Amino acid sequence: MVRSRDNAVVSDRWPYRRALAAIAALGLVAAVGSLCFFTVDSADYAIVTDFGKPTQVITAPGLGFKHPLQSVRTFDHRLFVYAAPPSEFLTLEKTPVVASGTILWRVADPKRYFETVVDRRSAESRLGDILSAELGAAIGSNRLVAFVSMDAAAYRADAIVAEIARRCDAVALRDYGIAVLDVQLRGFDFPKQNRLRLYARMKSERGRISMLYRSEGEEEGLKVRAAAEEQKARILARAIEFSQQRRGEGDGEAARIYANALSRAPEFYAFLRTMEASRNFARKSTTMVLPADSPLFGVLFDSNYFNGGAPGSDGIRGDLPRK
Repeated sequence: MVRSRDNAVVSDRWPYRRALAAIAALGLVAAVGSLCFFTVDSADYAIVTDFGKPTQVITAPGLGFKHPLQSVRTFDHRLFVYAAPPSEFLTLEKTPVVASGTILWRVADPKRYFETVVDRRSAESRLGDILSAELGAAIGSNRLVAFVSMDAAAYRADAIVAEIARRCDAVALRDYGIAVLDVQLRGFDFPKQNRLRLYARMKSERGRISMLYRSEGEEEGLKVRAAAEEQKARILARAIEFSQQRRGEGDGEAARIYANALSRAPEFYAFLRTMEASRNFARKSTTMVLPADSPLFGVLFDSNYFNGGAPGSDGIRGDLPRK
């Protein structure tokens, strides 16, 4: 009876052992699967290494496979912005300046990046060295007016920074697998100990330029005034010529009208001339002594003086009217 009871107990425990074994097998399979399969995010690059040696470079997102003893290293391939610290440089004319730049970069070659810099901190340290070298070379080969100037022809900062970005990209991609997308000049100033002297120099230079502009403006103003005076003289000469021409035509027309009027009514014309003469010299309280044969005396004596009668040899009636 005891033996049969032990066999029954053993038979009752056998399904539980099989379930435990199945669970253990599944766990082992899951563990092995976790060691062999991995996922790559859309924002990452992945490198599979075999004892530190890269064997796979995965740039597309999805599911990947590796051996259990291999490792996976991921790198963020999104854009990064690195603001380099300011440094002091000398321009072509040996003027000290303090300049700083900003780099926009990303991982372009994951394998090269893994073999040289490994992480972002090391990458930005290398980028800072590259930017400092290229920025120093660019500033040292150009004058100060290329970076700070009001003259559009002398100012070349944009073109210089674009060339710096191109050179940084070439060096970083070749040495570290990093693509430099853009470089911006974040700051450009003078050292504190030299600012007052440099500002005074800039002020004197601007004063010289302003005096040059003033002299050029005065010279141009004199030219404009002379041209205006010449044009004014020409216009006045043409106006005077035109007015004299019109006045001559008017005088001729007036003479023609007077002659026509005289030929039609000589007595009336003589009367008008007499009235005009009397208006010119006869004033209030004026005493006049006139000869008896004066036309004015005849008009004053008889208002009908010019109507009829035989004129004298000078166009004036010979006899005076009598009462």
